[in-house]
Amino acid sequence: MRFCQTTTGLCPDLTFRGEQVNREGCAPDAAEKQRRVTAYWQPYHDAIAAELVRLRDMHGNVLLWEGHSIASVLPRLFDGKLPDLNIGTQDGRTAAESVTRAVTDAAAQSDYTWVANGRFKGGFITRHYGAPQDGIHAVQLEMCQSAYMDEAPPFVYLPEKADAIQPTLRAMVGGALDAVVALD
Repeated sequence: MRFCQTTTGLCPDLTFRGEQVNREGCAPDAAEKQRRVTAYWQPYHDAIAAELVRLRDMHGNVLLWEGHSIASVLPRLFDGKLPDLNIGTQDGRTAAESVTRAVTDAAAQSDYTWVANGRFKGGFITRHYGAPQDGIHAVQLEMCQSAYMDEAPPFVYLPEKADAIQPTLRAMVGGALDAVVALD
């Protein structure tokens, strides 16, 4: 599978499909981008960091689950179709091996396609906060939209597909939580 280095930034101009985010002439300038970082991004990350420290101090080890949803086919980013479940721990650097194994074991027992540390190794939150040596175990799940919705406009939620994947998601998160608790 081909992976390109195309990504979205903090204030992207293009979607993963290559579509313009803003109307012509309405893209934010550098000052507006900085205002957004100060007003939204920084307080959000300050809250995440504080909550992780609070929970880690209370429990010793904590799980941070970073969940995303993505179209299964994005020629601008990669060839072919993504696996249904894309698990990332930055090649094992953001979660204890037992935590990663619990997540991948649950995925392997499902009927869904999956990969660990493939195209999506962990988003900013996973990479920035995951520090298993400090009791913070971060896992990213990039789940294909085709697993629970129609990927074509108007992007209809499909309850029967969503219901079908929920036991797998519960097993993945539950397994990760059990593994984190076992570390204490």
